[in-house]
Amino acid sequence: MAVDSGCKVDAVIDKYGLASADPVYESLEDGLLARWTGADDRTEMGYRSLTAWFNKRLLKQVYTEHGREALDTRIDSDYETLCGDDDLQRDELIERLQATGIPGASLHDDMVSWGTMRTHLNDCLDGEKEPQKATTNWERESVATAKTVVEQKAETALSSLAKKGDIDGGDTAEIEAQIQLGCPDCPTRVPFAVALERGYVCKQHRSANLSAHNS
Repeated sequence: MAVDSGCKVDAVIDKYGLASADPVYESLEDGLLARWTGADDRTEMGYRSLTAWFNKRLLKQVYTEHGREALDTRIDSDYETLCGDDDLQRDELIERLQATGIPGASLHDDMVSWGTMRTHLNDCLDGEKEPQKATTNWERESVATAKTVVEQKAETALSSLAKKGDIDGGDTAEIEAQIQLGCPDCPTRVPFAVALERGYVCKQHRSANLSAHNS
């Protein structure tokens, strides 16, 4: 039966008996805070990455207890399937888990969302950490690097195609890759630079996306 009352993170920890993942910390709760705040020279983890870590730890413990292979590659793959958008693949995995004695449906229901993790860290554990200050433009640099890599790979491929006679002039053609962002609610697509300059992808659905993000 899925947990359905009180703080879901606490309820999941109690229900499955999740212990600390690090001998340095007495409880899993202490470890969560440390990973979130970057205590003890750890790399700070955001809500989403910490949520994935927590859910995968839950998955790994249940698999281990039921004798199912719990290698990181298996855990990562099954987690992506359980939390992905493909309903058919998720249902098939849940059925396979059920066949081995693992309560796949309730296990899926017991996985926490990043919003739940955020509430748990801030409200239940009274956690605090200083907001990160942007000291570099690493985000813009990352996108620029990705664009350059794409152009370089395309240049190499076109040169090869030109030598094979598949594209006349492919080895001398000018190549320009463009990173475009698409609105999840309509066909609107805009270049990354444009979205960055104006601060949004789609004006029509901007408010709705902000509301969904903050809920």
